[in-house]
Amino acid sequence: MRAANRLPQTPAPYTKLLAAVARRVVEPITAAQRAGLDQLLARTSDPQVSELVEAFAGPLFDEMPAGDEGGARTSRLIVTILSDPAEEARSWTGPDEDAVRERYLAAFARALPDLAPEELWFRMRGILAVTAVDRVEVYNRPSPACPTPVAGEAARRWAITFLSAALSAPPTGH
Repeated sequence: MRAANRLPQTPAPYTKLLAAVARRVVEPITAAQRAGLDQLLARTSDPQVSELVEAFAGPLFDEMPAGDEGGARTSRLIVTILSDPAEEARSWTGPDEDAVRERYLAAFARALPDLAPEELWFRMRGILAVTAVDRVEVYNRPSPACPTPVAGEAARRWAITFLSAALSAPPTGH
């Protein structure tokens, strides 16, 4: 095998740069998600699914406001990370995001004990996907009624309601 055909043993410099950019964007969301879960669990050890969805998805809406270019860029980055088949892209968000995700998975598992872990993780990815795609769509195709602050808050409520129902749906089985 020629050297030109081998995969690099260490990440390319651009990969480290992309990871640094992703972490800079994702860290405020992760910190807000952590704080929301901490507050929720300090209040009750058995939060409702809708409360968990609000604590997890709310920071996504806060950091990706409707009609905001920066919010749209953040949304596109999250969609890229979710959809990239390369393991290195999925690791860009770092260990803090992994730890928060695991805490949410545990809390959702307590609230939804009948869901298999794989199905629960699929539904949690749906929270990220629905929120990120919605924020990009609002920016890319604004309508006269969409990018106002009221519509942004309405979209947040719609998403929380929709996602809570999706997470709470009966298990589909294997």
